[in-house]
Amino acid sequence: MQEGRIAVVGATGRAGRHVVDVLGGRGHEVVAISRSTGADVLTGKGLAEALAGVECVIDVANGGSEEQEAATAFFTASARNLNEAGRKAGVRRMIVLSVIGIDRFTHGYYAAKVVHERAVRSGSIPARIVRAAVFHELVGPLVDWGRKGEVSYLPKMRAQFVAARTVAEALADLATHAGAGEGDGAPGSPILEIAGPQPENLLDAATLLTARQGDPVKLQAVSDPADPDRLLYENGALLPGPCATLGGPTFQQWLDAA
Repeated sequence: MQEGRIAVVGATGRAGRHVVDVLGGRGHEVVAISRSTGADVLTGKGLAEALAGVECVIDVANGGSEEQEAATAFFTASARNLNEAGRKAGVRRMIVLSVIGIDRFTHGYYAAKVVHERAVRSGSIPARIVRAAVFHELVGPLVDWGRKGEVSYLPKMRAQFVAARTVAEALADLATHAGAGEGDGAPGSPILEIAGPQPENLLDAATLLTARQGDPVKLQAVSDPADPDRLLYENGALLPGPCATLGGPTFQQWLDAA
């Protein structure tokens, strides 16, 4: 089934640029929404004009802050503004990108995403939530964020890392009614999961990445005693459930392709 205009919120970001590219490559009319295009979900400025004639919104914006308070404020305002402007514009449905396992977390960015999901689902526009695994593309930034001199301290983390392009293709499928399966094993569930083909440790992925880049940084996996959610990262809370959609490449394959 062919959809009308599809808006991508966060169109210039890590996932958004792939969503725009995939949809455009399939011949769909795409409205790219970001501050650089004159539409701001935080303030609502320019949303009415951007959403005119749009039938489906794919929201992959993240707000740019990992801090819980700032992220919560962004997601709350974004959900409210998109729902209000979308309702007035006649948007029929929304697809919102989230993160696998976040309903187990109580702290930080993931806790903010829980608030985001609730806000989206309480709106008047029907919404599907796609929870994705940690992106391959985030391994490099995690190494950089953890750098202190010659050492990068990485959180102990198990995840089923997935390529942003793989997630973008799944989002595009949902937006165009192709492959719109059920999530979490429950018919009609509004939450779907997508992850890479196999569980991997962050330290192992970072070791592969820095070796490929010729980066001499020493890597050390650590557990932060100040983080109340540290055991969740370490014990697989970010791994997908048994009904998740799995898609390659593995992190190694992704590196080889790059």
